[in-house]
Amino acid sequence: MGKPKFSRKKYETPSHPWQASRIKAENDLTKKYGLKNKREIWKAQTSLRRYRGQARSLLAKVGTEDKQAKKESDQLLMHLTRYNILPPNSTLDDVLALETETVLSRRLQTLTYLKGLANTPNQARQLIAHGHIQINDRKVTVPSYMVTKDEENEISYVGGSPLNDLMHPARPHADFKSPIPSKKEVKPDETPKEEVKPKTEVKEKPAKGKTESTTESVEEKTKTPVKESSKDEDKTEEAEKTKAEPEGKQKEEKTEEPIKEEDKGGK
Repeated sequence: MGKPKFSRKKYETPSHPWQASRIKAENDLTKKYGLKNKREIWKAQTSLRRYRGQARSLLAKVGTEDKQAKKESDQLLMHLTRYNILPPNSTLDDVLALETETVLSRRLQTLTYLKGLANTPNQARQLIAHGHIQINDRKVTVPSYMVTKDEENEISYVGGSPLNDLMHPARPHADFKSPIPSKKEVKPDETPKEEVKPKTEVKEKPAKGKTESTTESVEEKTKTPVKESSKDEDKTEEAEKTKAEPEGKQKEEKTEEPIKEEDKGGK
């Protein structure tokens, strides 16, 4: 029996802790249904495993005249149809075809999100834990509560919850407008950016002409100093020539003078 303070586990853990395919599948389920941890998946798998084991044992007794087996099979199918896990007029073969997601889809957290009472599965879990959800005027704070087919249409907000106000910002599909408009939103009066493109192209054409004219003027400016520099070079060459000529003449004069004196002395 055990101690009531330390009750036994109601679920079975995986046989092997490290399996890549199983870990990936469990991570996808936790994101899809907004589960707290993988223990909730293991609980659903354990309950589904019990349904399948009971269906296998009853299928072995179908051909016999065992009245107890027929009674247990009817009770099992009635239980699954009451929780809307199986449709009416199902058989034991349909129990063996069940999957883990069929059990997870009947949780209160999932149905609260599917009914449009929350924006995300994680928000649905928060609303249930904080006491904003009720079933048949009875507040339920357990996200893993299994909802029956009759209770599915009775899920709503608690009477004293502020979420009953249609203008509440946390309520999904509410006509709430924040006072500060977001930058990403485009107002109806404004034109989109795509329509403004031809205007920008028209403005760019004269800009190109200006650049061409500026380039031409720059070339002209660069050409003129080249000509002036050539003139200056010519002037410097002429000045050098003029300097060189009188020096040569002076040498000739110096050489000519002593020759004349010698000529006089000889005479």
